Amino acid sequence: MAIREMRYISDPVLRKKAKRVPVISNAIQQLVSDMIETLQQEQGVGLAAPQVGVSLRIVVIIMPEEEPLVIINPKMVKRTGEREVTEGCLSIPGYVGEIKRSVSVTVKGEDRQGKAIRIKAAGLLAEALEHELDHLNGILYIDYIENQDKLHKVEPKASDEGASDTSEQV
Repeated sequence: MAIREMRYISDPVLRKKAKRVPVISNAIQQLVSDMIETLQQEQGVGLAAPQVGVSLRIVVIIMPEEEPLVIINPKMVKRTGEREVTEGCLSIPGYVGEIKRSVSVTVKGEDRQGKAIRIKAAGLLAEALEHELDHLNGILYIDYIENQDKLHKVEPKASDEGASDTSEQV
């Protein structure tokens, strides 16, 4: 496994629609392992392949106290409700924004072994799923900010340069 280089807001790969993974090869398995290690290093909640420069439909989410969730070729099936959240992004360090996300979502895709999976989620997991699937479609959370008053600069913690005090970095 290896830490992959993060891509930041100005990188054009973040604005492209990612391609479907045709086959879960050894190279894809390596990418998934690298994404998990990179996400752990960055201490975020979620990571989409474009954030490490690979325009493929792969998402990794690590919820607190849980094993990594890997979704290949994810697709949003259902969204329910609306709530306001304060969200950050590993590709836009130093900022958080107030945006609207769904209360709950249902996503389908494949796990690391190619088995079909369906995930129903609420709370932080629903937010992370929406956020990461947006990345696969070239959308960043800042695209949902209604006005500049809803975007806030945050100071990194002294012991942790990438995280904010006010929100999860997804």
